[in-house]
Amino acid sequence: MTEPAFASARELLARMARRELSSRELLEIYVARIERLGAPLNAVVTLDLERARARAAAADEALARGRTWGPLHGLPVTIKDTWETAAIRSTAGAPQLAAHVPAADAVAVGRLVEAGCVVFGKTNTPMLGGDVQTYNAVFGVTSNAWNPARTPGGSSGGAATAVATGMTAFELGSDIGGSIRTPSNWSGVYGLKTTYGIVPMRGHVPPAPGVLAPADLCVGGPIARDASDLDLLLDVLAGPLEEEATGWRLALPPPPRRALREYRVAAWLDDAAFPVDRAVTERLQATVAALRAAGVTVDERTRPAFALADCMRDYQRLLYPVIAADFPPDAFDGFVALASGLDPAAPDAFSRFLAFGTARHRDWLGAREAGARYRAALRDFFRDFDVLLCPVTPVPAIPHDHRDPMPARTIVVNGAERPYADLFAWISIATFGYLPAASAPVGCTADGLPVGVQIVAPYLEDRTAIDFARRLGDVIGGFHAPPGFAE
Repeated sequence: MTEPAFASARELLARMARRELSSRELLEIYVARIERLGAPLNAVVTLDLERARARAAAADEALARGRTWGPLHGLPVTIKDTWETAAIRSTAGAPQLAAHVPAADAVAVGRLVEAGCVVFGKTNTPMLGGDVQTYNAVFGVTSNAWNPARTPGGSSGGAATAVATGMTAFELGSDIGGSIRTPSNWSGVYGLKTTYGIVPMRGHVPPAPGVLAPADLCVGGPIARDASDLDLLLDVLAGPLEEEATGWRLALPPPPRRALREYRVAAWLDDAAFPVDRAVTERLQATVAALRAAGVTVDERTRPAFALADCMRDYQRLLYPVIAADFPPDAFDGFVALASGLDPAAPDAFSRFLAFGTARHRDWLGAREAGARYRAALRDFFRDFDVLLCPVTPVPAIPHDHRDPMPARTIVVNGAERPYADLFAWISIATFGYLPAASAPVGCTADGLPVGVQIVAPYLEDRTAIDFARRLGDVIGGFHAPPGFAE
């Protein structure tokens, strides 16, 4: 593979510290790759090169004088377009925000800048981050680097594609419906959905620009080519807002084990309610086999004390009101009228969206209580296990499908049509449970599409998920550049 385009962030920082590589040189490598390889993918959709080149030059000059700005000094990065970036157009893929240029960085972006990053561009996302695919009316469609007829996933699809093709040092994603995990899974890279609440979401769109209160379920987190980079970036991103830091600090625990074979591992690889395609199952079973060959005991029978179908339903009870909160008043009133008299237990996805998305506050409080009970069940489960391995999605990357309405779309699992909403089922465990979960690549299907495994860890044990992902890469998987992009 071409170096240093595919080097880890840690390696790049070490090379720059040794003066073997400059920030300006690395920036130009990424820009050249975007110009040469980027058009068919449409991953990086906005560039801010004049300011980035000036900042990279300043980073090099500071280092020459023996000064450093922070742990990410001089690293050139792109940022998912749902995060506000100061003086750079930040659209969230929405036509109404096509000219939106924020005056300040989102809190998480600001932390990366303060740590020394050089922000030079933005990556594509579905409109307002609202799909498992990446396309919008502002910038168009982003394609999967492994097979351009397929989507890289969403909503961090441009981010994962840029990382996979060596166009950025790492990325900042966000996740409420698998939006870090699914693109990482379908693009062959590492992604971390952080524990809910530890990475401030202020300055993320949605909700609308200027909103201060955080949305339920939604988290920020890194996407990288190396699992160790997730830990490096977690150190920078995690922590309270400034007004909260007066009274509390965040101290995430270290991983509980010192060797892979010491980990207590459970695996939940298929479910009758949400079946998994054989192409994915084969890679996940190979992963379990590789772990056992490395001396790891893997329990494939023990489950948390709830059904996946119930978890998925109750997750939607909290997810859909978050989505509906950004609808214009007249559109929301129309949905309320349509929802009148609907049965929330109806099997069709649109009826469920209407019923849950327009629920009364009393019903929403019931969903919150359900979430607390699921989290209690997960706490009990993780007394006996360090990690739970699951699919990220039931299928590898799907063909582009932009049909409206979205709930009418389907996917194909083992030759049978299944609801599009099945793509949210396996990620619901960690999201509804407020838990950290890493997506780690574990190889490709027979037709060359990446597959990842989802590593769910206990509450606030983000470093456990990262450490297991790193150690897993030593026995199976790890990052590999997509064919055609390795040079």
